[in-house]
Amino acid sequence: MNELTKVTTAKDWASDQEVRWCPGCGDYAVLKAVQRTMPDLGVAREKTVFVSGIGCSSRFPYYMASYGFHTIHGRAPAFATGIKLANPELDVWVITGDGDALSIGGNHTMHVLRRNLDCQILLFNNEIYGLTKGQYSPTSRVGTRSPSTPFGSVDRPVTPCMFALGSGARFIARGIDVHKSLPDVLKAAHAHKGASFVEIYQNCVVYNDDVFASFTERSVAQEKQLWLQPGEKMLFANGEKGLALDCDRLCLKIVDGSDPSVIVHDPKNKGIAAMLIEMPQGFPVALGVIYEDPAPTFESAVIEQNAAAASGKKADLQALVSKGQTWQVEKEPHKL
Repeated sequence: MNELTKVTTAKDWASDQEVRWCPGCGDYAVLKAVQRTMPDLGVAREKTVFVSGIGCSSRFPYYMASYGFHTIHGRAPAFATGIKLANPELDVWVITGDGDALSIGGNHTMHVLRRNLDCQILLFNNEIYGLTKGQYSPTSRVGTRSPSTPFGSVDRPVTPCMFALGSGARFIARGIDVHKSLPDVLKAAHAHKGASFVEIYQNCVVYNDDVFASFTERSVAQEKQLWLQPGEKMLFANGEKGLALDCDRLCLKIVDGSDPSVIVHDPKNKGIAAMLIEMPQGFPVALGVIYEDPAPTFESAVIEQNAAAASGKKADLQALVSKGQTWQVEKEPHKL
């Protein structure tokens, strides 16, 4: 068995670099979840690339024993696109944060999603700029006090998954940094062929501690978390409650778990996916795979197009350079 096909363990995916995040940061949990997941995917370290931009999350490639690229602010999707087009056999992961991906990198994130490049995009959302000392970010809630919004933010926050849906993403999921089901979400994202967008709720213990406590705390988790499973009913609160469609108002409603109107999760239903992403206060938070509707990937279309354009043609650089309007500069005799 050669190096590219040997069985790996989580330890094989951990680099020799000292992991340096703030004590208690949710990034540690995400890193461990990814390292535990990689062996189950059966992928080779030599064919895996982690690409990041700028931010706390963007230190991630240093800690994976694979290829990695720590790029510039917001541009990880552009680098990932180039990497995948240059070598489609590579397994490309984009690691980014809410500021990196949705502020300076908003247009790059949009384009990699609409193009449907085959890659996994993990967006660590802590609703704050952690690396630059706690300024408010595109996902910060109205009223968030920070060094850049001392009187409270008046911006309406971006909803990452809705941004992805509007950008044409074909796979959208959510997870929580410390939740045991995060590896399952990562496996589903990897199994999808195309751009997989995964928002991970990640706690920043220094600048935005417990911002997600209203649905992550153990005491409320059963009541406030709806873990979606394709083909299964949308039940939560230990199955005592469920979601149904209010046909009069065309929105979701909470019903008794035994109610026959409880919706069965169909990831291809884009309309229901939009409702799940932006459920109102009092509803649980939708987690797991929210939307999945595969489509041809960007790199496969480019490869097919290039092959068709080159079919029956012979490579001749001189002929290409000389094609069209050309001229030759003759050297004039030296004049005194």
